[in-house]
Amino acid sequence: MTLATLSDVLQPALRDGYAVAGLVTLGWEDMRAYVAAAEAEGVPVILQAGPSCRKHTPLPILGKMFRHLAEGASVPVVAHLDHGYTYEECLEALDSGFTSLMYDGSRKPLAQNIDETARIAELAHGAGISCEGEIGFVGYAKGDASEGTDPQEAQTFAAQSGVDAMAISVGNVHLQENKEGGLDEARISAIEALTQIPLVIHGGSGVPVAQRQRLARQTSICKFNIGTELRKAFGTAMREAVNRDPDRFDRVAILSETHDPMVAAASTVLQAFGGLSKPQPS
Repeated sequence: MTLATLSDVLQPALRDGYAVAGLVTLGWEDMRAYVAAAEAEGVPVILQAGPSCRKHTPLPILGKMFRHLAEGASVPVVAHLDHGYTYEECLEALDSGFTSLMYDGSRKPLAQNIDETARIAELAHGAGISCEGEIGFVGYAKGDASEGTDPQEAQTFAAQSGVDAMAISVGNVHLQENKEGGLDEARISAIEALTQIPLVIHGGSGVPVAQRQRLARQTSICKFNIGTELRKAFGTAMREAVNRDPDRFDRVAILSETHDPMVAAASTVLQAFGGLSKPQPS
């Protein structure tokens, strides 16, 4: 069994200069493909259950799915709650077998965010698992605008909340479909100068791949959340499978044709972050 906590995979990444992918899951087909890709690349993977995933599938079921995949995997697999908004939701994830809780209090005043996140961190650590928090709101494409992380507030948050990883807002945007943006590297450097914990980028799909590669190796950013570009890959694969035979109606047969394309797409994502343990061509 290779079930891991967030700290289990991020502390080596921080020490050795690479990042781990937090892959946003929506169902069995993608999470199974993500683990297959991680095994092919020889790297750990963080399976993430965000709000839309939880709306579709209850947390106790997701926990069992994540743990089942981890039990058969040859690489570390983290079962991660992404964007938990209440104590009760985080507690349910803990009871459902998750090994990492991300509490999002980024839209709340600093003191309230620290207090509420610290409570989740205490809950997580009491159970021997990890906690991620967020300081500085990360906005949404075609939605609410981001509010950049203040480095001094990041220092206070990191010191007082007890989190094992800290998500920051440095030009990243959720649900961005192109890679025309880029992150504010000066702000990242300012945050790094005042903190010592692994940093996390939400909305990683909108970050140019070359910048992902560089920041994974040269900064304290140890986790990039990737969702949109993989959802697009899944949608393309399923559309092609359906259109290939319009008379076909067996969903198992249709969905099975998404597996190989999703493994390939996830492998491409994973390769950008370093930390590869499989033999590489010379």
